[in-house]
Amino acid sequence: MTREQAMGRIAQLRSVIQEHDYKYHVLDQPSISDFEYDQLMQELIALETAHPDLITPDSPTQRVGGQLLEGFEKVTHKAPMLSLSNAFGAEDLRDFDRRVRSLIAGESFDYVAELKIDGLAVSLIYENGVFVRGATRGDGEVGEDITANLKTIKSLPLVLPRSLTIEVRGEAYLPKREFERINREREAAGEALFANPRNAAAGSLRQLDPKIVGRRNLSIFTYAIGSIEGEAVETHASGMNLLQKLGFKVNPERRRLPDIDAVIEFVESWTGERRATLPYEIDGIVIKVNQTSFYPRLGTTAKSPRWAIAYKFAAEQAETVLRDIIVNVGRTGAVTPTAVLEPVRLAGTTVSRATLHNEDMIRELDVMLGDTVVVQKAGDIIPEIVRVVTDKRTGDERPFSMPTHCSECGAELIRFAGEAAIRCINPQCPAHNREGIIHFVSRDAMNIDGLGEQIVTQLFDSKLVQDPADLYSLSMEDLLPLERMGQKSAQNLLDSIARSKENSLERLIFGLGIRFIGEKAAKVLADHFDTLDGLMQASLDEMVAVPEIGPKMAESIKEYFAQESTQRVIEKLRRAGVNFAYKRPTVMMSEDSPFSGKTFVLTGTLASMDRKEAGRLIEQRGGKLTGSVSKNTDYLLAGEKAGSKLDKARELGVKVLDEAAFLEWLGIE
Repeated sequence: MTREQAMGRIAQLRSVIQEHDYKYHVLDQPSISDFEYDQLMQELIALETAHPDLITPDSPTQRVGGQLLEGFEKVTHKAPMLSLSNAFGAEDLRDFDRRVRSLIAGESFDYVAELKIDGLAVSLIYENGVFVRGATRGDGEVGEDITANLKTIKSLPLVLPRSLTIEVRGEAYLPKREFERINREREAAGEALFANPRNAAAGSLRQLDPKIVGRRNLSIFTYAIGSIEGEAVETHASGMNLLQKLGFKVNPERRRLPDIDAVIEFVESWTGERRATLPYEIDGIVIKVNQTSFYPRLGTTAKSPRWAIAYKFAAEQAETVLRDIIVNVGRTGAVTPTAVLEPVRLAGTTVSRATLHNEDMIRELDVMLGDTVVVQKAGDIIPEIVRVVTDKRTGDERPFSMPTHCSECGAELIRFAGEAAIRCINPQCPAHNREGIIHFVSRDAMNIDGLGEQIVTQLFDSKLVQDPADLYSLSMEDLLPLERMGQKSAQNLLDSIARSKENSLERLIFGLGIRFIGEKAAKVLADHFDTLDGLMQASLDEMVAVPEIGPKMAESIKEYFAQESTQRVIEKLRRAGVNFAYKRPTVMMSEDSPFSGKTFVLTGTLASMDRKEAGRLIEQRGGKLTGSVSKNTDYLLAGEKAGSKLDKARELGVKVLDEAAFLEWLGIE
């Protein structure tokens, strides 16, 4: 066969194979046998092997590459991949409908409702009809490039029938049958089982070996067009129809609905046993305004679009047996009991552990080892024991007693007056230190990307990092011996650690893990004292004088900084060059700004934004936020369902600002 003949046959084979992939993996309507399909693929492989210069990235043979990945490049999304706000009942959906109607008053619109697939959100980029990049959602702004792994999903087209440049949003998932098959194989091999299909899908797509991903048989549903060049998409429904015509797999269980009553009826049709009949897991229903032309007017909050909402299913419950109770020591020394359960399927997850919170809860539930218990997922996330099925007690059950000494360091456990938790107060307890480091690097604290719990544990166990300050002494030589740590991953981690030195003071205060000091209190303290040294030198009276800082918090701060171990860590952080100063946000205000120097309290629900975004806008314009109404409060911003704070404001004569006036002050129509 000449090169020209090979080129023609290769093009023909690619077209035929792509058509059969579409029929099998998207339409579920195979038209040839597996043997015939394999014959076509083997012929294509043979021709490309003989003519390697004719291999192109969009060939079906390139779905599973042979090259191991060192790590994942960061990808900045063209438009943010926002998360959805949640609804948990019909009234929440009606509230959503009222907010939409208030923002586009007098306009005619309808809704589209579709199943919320329980998988991993991804962004797919096509240039001139060819798939060129795929990325995870990440934090919504920046994700990870997983193009090679996404290419292994046969329901994802590598080439479109039209030469479009388009970004498509989708949800990669693992079908139930594949999840069960993979877990059977892992069990036979003595490997740890995946907890649920969502985790298995996410874990698969973050594999560094695309061949392993290819064997997992993932699938993908596309659910939105992020952007498209040269073509207008006027409704969400028409966008979904276009994706279907382009060869994407679009979920068939979607409906265009005239009003919120029809939406609620659709939602209720899926809240029972019907969802269990699906070959994939869902965790809710997504409702979107159909007319995309209204999206700019409806806008977004800091994290969520105002034109869409996710209805989350109520927690499922299941019966199982309590086999044991183990205790774990956290970063503050609190000892938390955890129930070890006979594994049971619950909301798409194999549950084998559940939180028991504290000793009082064990007593309140009257739970004993060997009991049959009812478990559920709080918010479909955290398993918890709801009650004991006392009718099934046999007399063989045994009571459980909380330990008297720390399992990590052997120190006596203490229960302080007025607290439910028992604590290990040994400052040298390894559990304190390890969990404290995990907290220090977390997203809301110092936000050191790539430094997860497993890597922290490896660093801690190898004595490389014994406190947060040790992170800033790590080198490439320290990191490379760690499990699954390549040169590129190590460099990215070192870069992230270096960047964290420039964080504003509030992140450092929160990251230190001072008892009773959360994110809000850390920001208040940073704003008031300006520097870490200023906070460390402040008296109890000076701290208590700060709005929202009470005596208990002030005493905890003084006690924390008085410890020799704390002082050693602070000095190491100082020598490492970690920023100890508060970086005030840029203030956008004019001389006549109504916000400048004024103190605001927020209450109730706002239709146009969430309270966190409203607070950010107030601070940007020179205002200050507090959590409680007092005689020093200048304005109470009151949304719907305002409660006791509104009553207190009226009692004290504090000016009440409604949402319309607030938006007018902001210059938002």
